[in-house]
Amino acid sequence: MPHSRRLAIGAVVGAALITVPLTLNAEASIPPPESGWTTVFADDFTGGANTLPSSANWIIDTGHSYPGGPGNWGTGEIQNYTSSTGNVSQDGVGNLRITPLRDGSGNWTSARIETQRANFKPPAGGVMRIESRIQMPNVTGAAALGYWPAFWALGGPYRGNWWNWPAIGEFDIMENVNGINSVWGVLHCGVNPGGPCNETTGLPANRACPGSSCQSAFHTYRFEWDASTSPQVFRWFVDGQQFHSVSQNQVDATTWANMTTHQGYFVLLNVAIGGAFPNNNSGTTTPGPGIVPGHPMVVDYVTVTTRGGTGGGTTTPPTTTTPPTGGSSAYSTIQAESFSQQSGVITEATTDSGGGRNIGAVGNGDWALYPNVDFGSSAATNFQARVASGAAAGVSGLVEVRLDSRSNAPIGSFAVANTGGWQSWRTVPANISAVTGVHNVYLTFTSGQPADFVNLNWFTFVH
Repeated sequence: MPHSRRLAIGAVVGAALITVPLTLNAEASIPPPESGWTTVFADDFTGGANTLPSSANWIIDTGHSYPGGPGNWGTGEIQNYTSSTGNVSQDGVGNLRITPLRDGSGNWTSARIETQRANFKPPAGGVMRIESRIQMPNVTGAAALGYWPAFWALGGPYRGNWWNWPAIGEFDIMENVNGINSVWGVLHCGVNPGGPCNETTGLPANRACPGSSCQSAFHTYRFEWDASTSPQVFRWFVDGQQFHSVSQNQVDATTWANMTTHQGYFVLLNVAIGGAFPNNNSGTTTPGPGIVPGHPMVVDYVTVTTRGGTGGGTTTPPTTTTPPTGGSSAYSTIQAESFSQQSGVITEATTDSGGGRNIGAVGNGDWALYPNVDFGSSAATNFQARVASGAAAGVSGLVEVRLDSRSNAPIGSFAVANTGGWQSWRTVPANISAVTGVHNVYLTFTSGQPADFVNLNWFTFVH
């Protein structure tokens, strides 16, 4: 989540799991876009009670890090993210709830989700808004010491790399810690430590929520990237009131280019427990002894809208052509066991959601072929795979995508290490070179160790 960071203001102080009654908050419909604006992404979370958010829109992150990425998500937060509906679920009345919980042994769980799409940016010469209506966890004082809810966006190239922060950019649209009645907006950029964004603190501003406190009511949080002006500018709003801005001319040209000329951003929602930001705003180590689990962040909707410009930016997912006989759409869920040829892998029953089979015993030099995969006429730029690993400490490897020949260079890859077990599944995304048309897709597996390092259940591609 927002990275290792932040010295700011405020102090508060904060163990057995208690049950907190769920008060259902009335749904507010997504407001229609203003005249001249186009909606390019929207989720109103209108699914049934106790259901996960749409997998077409969201990836659910799990564990204490991305595979191969910084531990504790780079921030010192202590919770384990899960896909349990106890931690993340729609409530049946138009909201998503992300709820941190603690078990009898003191272990914390919570949830973190991110958009499938990682290409949100303004059209050339236009403007983009990322917006959500949120009620922060309704808890204050000692009972809140360690809560860290956030609504934010990360540069798309972070997917599959995990070590290029903060150069790829991060927009913290709404952050809050320790139940303080304040919203923080932060830009992260450049290099760490120091640099033009003063990392790891970033360039922050904060203010109290207008009217009702941030914790006791819904408020609308919005980030705006205005590429219609020169210099360009980033702006942060709460309930339509601007409280922060950063102009292009506040950082050097290279830093600006590094965070604005890539494919765009993905949007995240999460509630962390403990870590650098809550610690720095309390003068103590969080979570505190009086913290009370079970208070959700309640999210009414998330939208991304754009205005004006001459093209570029986000696009609606295109329709793909009918795949050739024996092939499949790149944008469908391709089962790993549906290979036409392979070397070194086995298939086995999986306990992953939906059952079926996965490929296993996968190690260095193994591969599987999926023929005639149709990417259509609008390029895929992202690859996602459902993986699990019980590899020993120090054993890891790459899942690679190659087109048409195993001797061709990979168009993308991601690293995998132990995920908690050979049936402990997580979805891992990676950027790929843009692909159109019909191709034979090879998944190849590379490791510096001879030991098996991954199981794979399914994969897909995303525009």
